[in-house]
Amino acid sequence: MRILVTGGAGFIGSAVVRHIIRDTDWSVANVDKLTYAGNLESLADARTSNRHRHFKVDICDRAAIDAVFQEVRPDAVLHLAAESHVDRSIDGAAPFIETNITGTYTLLESTLAHWRSLDEVARTRFRFQHISTDEVFGSLGATGQFTETTPYQPNSPYSASKAASDHLVRAWHHTYGLPTLATNCSNNYGPYHFPEKLIPLVILRALSGESLPVYGKGENVRDWLHVEDHAEALTLVLRRGRPGETYNVGGDSERKNIEVVHAICALLDEMLPGSPNRPHERLIKFVTDRPGHDARYAIDATKIKTELGWRPRHSFDSGLKDTVRWFLDNRPWWERVMSGAYRGERLGLST
Repeated sequence: MRILVTGGAGFIGSAVVRHIIRDTDWSVANVDKLTYAGNLESLADARTSNRHRHFKVDICDRAAIDAVFQEVRPDAVLHLAAESHVDRSIDGAAPFIETNITGTYTLLESTLAHWRSLDEVARTRFRFQHISTDEVFGSLGATGQFTETTPYQPNSPYSASKAASDHLVRAWHHTYGLPTLATNCSNNYGPYHFPEKLIPLVILRALSGESLPVYGKGENVRDWLHVEDHAEALTLVLRRGRPGETYNVGGDSERKNIEVVHAICALLDEMLPGSPNRPHERLIKFVTDRPGHDARYAIDATKIKTELGWRPRHSFDSGLKDTVRWFLDNRPWWERVMSGAYRGERLGLST
């Protein structure tokens, strides 16, 4: 198959591209405008494969997207391009509205035109798959999990923009017949993670002996999903999912934020016995909580497990250990990232 992947130089998108090139015979047209979080180095060996091509294109640019469709003639679209960091959306929502809502609309219109140009057999095979987040569902209490039928209640500009894009994809399926698929995932982690998110931020700040900021009391709970497990889930949904359906993807790994930070500190103590920063947990500093910080997310992934046979391969303990080791072993990658637009500053303080 010929797959058009949007956001394929981002964290999750690059994992998807690496998985496709490594584990399938598909070809990838990687559409990514390379914002601060896009990095072609994250593609690793896939970058030099003759089955991968990068198009530096903004998904909001209809003419440029149309040109990619005309050149590539894809059999499917995996739509991962998005502004994704809650703190950045608090500081300034405009890029999230533009990329996540207007960009998804533009991509849907271009996809619809392409789909209508196909013959009947190709139209039947074609898929448009939208990758979203569990944050669209809002905040859980101490019990319960998000299912595919949980009502939407987004609480941040980021999650509101993703909720809007989810609704657009649903509408293009029901109104125009476009064969869409959608997934909502829990918090991803793993190699090549951009260092504004909790796990890589804690690792890198600890390595430099800086304070480890923890929002509030660190009691907020997230379900953690290894990015490589997520990539495998996405291609499985693409191959076997039913058009018009949504599938939740979670890692069955709920942890309080403070538990994650303590686990990273313990791993660094173990892996760096000579570090002057040991014990690393002494660097933990509780800071003012994020405005509107959701208390708990938890995914019920029963549907994708029972219907499609997917299971996460990584436990959180093993996956986190592998992730910490990856950052220790790949200093040149994150040093180049940190020398760019992002340097570990606190975001999301606007009210």
